[in-house]
Amino acid sequence: MLLAFDTATPRVTVALHDGDDVVAERSAERPMKHGEQLAPLIEAVMADAGIVRQDLTAIAVGAGPGPFTGLRVGLVTARTLGFVLEIPVYAVCSLDVLAVEAVDTGAVSTDFLVATDARRKEVYIASYDGDGVRLAGPEVRTPADVASDVPVVGEGALLYPDSFPRPAGPDRPGAGWLARVVNDERAELLDPEPLYLRRPDAVAGAPRKRVS
Repeated sequence: MLLAFDTATPRVTVALHDGDDVVAERSAERPMKHGEQLAPLIEAVMADAGIVRQDLTAIAVGAGPGPFTGLRVGLVTARTLGFVLEIPVYAVCSLDVLAVEAVDTGAVSTDFLVATDARRKEVYIASYDGDGVRLAGPEVRTPADVASDVPVVGEGALLYPDSFPRPAGPDRPGAGWLARVVNDERAELLDPEPLYLRRPDAVAGAPRKRVS
């Protein structure tokens, strides 16, 4: 049984996949409360499926990009569970999960972009072909810098319609699709480390002048 969860956005989402399809899925959204939401959601989906932790055979986790605090909650939880249960942990770029869902649900059929909210009036963005294979990115950019008339999947298209006039598909990644992506190896499987693309807030100042 594969346990999947993503904490790269304000929506914390958890699912279980039995090797054939998703058998349980839950999500919750309380901004800045990832640490309080994830563990209860994991327990809830396992109760929904009637399993215990010892029934888990692998873990899938969204690697972002996203805010570092949220990503850290998910990735630390994944690594801890994997270590305690002695099962593998697979991470996937959360934008790739959105891309696969968009393709498989028929929301897109040609080259497209995935853009999610990076806050500070920026987006996390990557480009994909019509099969959902990533061509470039992810990176952090301003919407104006990457404005496009191609379909754009993700919350970025809803937040910045002037730059992305063709919104398509899901707006935030779901754990059910993360589980399907990992089970079917539909995207690159990564080490469980955060894709934290934000440029640092603090920059080195000019060297101080020596007092003569």
